[in-house]
Amino acid sequence: MPLRQIRSHAFRTEAAALWRLAWPMLVGQLAAVGMAVVDVAMSGHASAFDLAGVSLGASVWSIILVTLMGLMMSVNPTVAHLVGAGEYGKIGHVVRQALWKGVGVGLLALLAALLFAEVFDHMQIEPEVRRVAKGFVRITAFALPAFACFRVLYGYSASLGKTKPMMLISLAALALNGLLNSLLVFGNLGFPALGGLGCAVASLACVWLNLLAMLWWMRHEPAYRKAWPFDRFEGPHWPELANLLHIGLPIGVTYFAEASAFGLIALLVAKFGATQVAAHQIALNFSSLVFMLPMSLGTALITRVGLALGEGNPQAARYRAWVGVGLGLGFALLSASFIAVFRQQIAAAYTNDAAVAALAAQLLIFAALFQLSDATQVTTSCAIRGYKVTRPPMVIHMAAFWGFSLPLGCALGLAPDWLPLRPEQPMAAKGFWIALVVGLTVAALGLTGLLHRLSRKRLPARLPA
Repeated sequence: MPLRQIRSHAFRTEAAALWRLAWPMLVGQLAAVGMAVVDVAMSGHASAFDLAGVSLGASVWSIILVTLMGLMMSVNPTVAHLVGAGEYGKIGHVVRQALWKGVGVGLLALLAALLFAEVFDHMQIEPEVRRVAKGFVRITAFALPAFACFRVLYGYSASLGKTKPMMLISLAALALNGLLNSLLVFGNLGFPALGGLGCAVASLACVWLNLLAMLWWMRHEPAYRKAWPFDRFEGPHWPELANLLHIGLPIGVTYFAEASAFGLIALLVAKFGATQVAAHQIALNFSSLVFMLPMSLGTALITRVGLALGEGNPQAARYRAWVGVGLGLGFALLSASFIAVFRQQIAAAYTNDAAVAALAAQLLIFAALFQLSDATQVTTSCAIRGYKVTRPPMVIHMAAFWGFSLPLGCALGLAPDWLPLRPEQPMAAKGFWIALVVGLTVAALGLTGLLHRLSRKRLPARLPA
């Protein structure tokens, strides 16, 4: 067989294996983000104040939620390495300790959310927007411990190659979220009309449903018996907890750096009024929806790379990493084209406020621009995590988002008087989105170089790089 055909066959084989893991997670992630889409769309049709309040509250909640997701991601490479090495007997211990970690950090996140809700009292925003934002954070805070534990079971199941349960559970949660929103936001069928706060109650219920449904599925699915984590009770084991924190804490900081760069924009542009906040949230919400595709590929990459390394095959790990990055870029080209062509229709689907829709359509242009950088940075960073390397990506993300994006965004968006080089007028949300394009590009370039060096370093010395 010619070399070109051999390479083509190897690529198709690996791409198919990666996609088999990724597509159920993609559907599940789309369903999860779809809940946020439903929240934004329904609150937007309740009132502009409800939409702005939910946008501000969701920005805070999302930062904490995404940080928790990163903290709990230490389960994925740890279990994947054990599966690759055939050490199934050690998996239960890891999962039990990860659940202890989930309970602890989930309770800390709950406390942090309740404390942060008080910040809205010191912001220059309309009183009705403040009421909705503060209430949204207070209600959804009680979902955080359940979310942290669910992400442990999510990583455990994904590393065993079982991703369809998360898809089905997330679809069920999306259906429940839509039903509860219709009842509680608008007061249908005799329920109280809570406006934007109805979205918070619906989100709280759905997160707890995810955890309970995942436990039920695992209990009735024979595939989990080989590495069953609930065969006995086990108290906290501090060395294992320290190991999980060593891997997970840098990922949590990384996710916080990116999520805060996006989420803080809503807080920083709040002074410009509800239209700016609502338009930013629409563009961010749809971008998050599209982002789930490369994110799902990245999560699958952690498993594929981790399995190869657990088997003692660094050549396969490197090949799998770059196949995943290539697939992510291919999908990003398609999503960028779609957003650029249909940006006005996308904005109109979220709100019937003409001013909000017009500004959101302009911000979606920037969302289209950063698709390639965003897909590259998430797939490369996840491939690196498959190597159990988490601190260098953290440094790159912190530099990209806190060193470039936020300072540049404040300069362009707020144009403070003390800044020598600044726009004549504050660019508000547009200035921050320009800065996001820059930050994501910096992250993508840095992480691509890191993955190249790391994967090359792990190859045996006798093999060509």
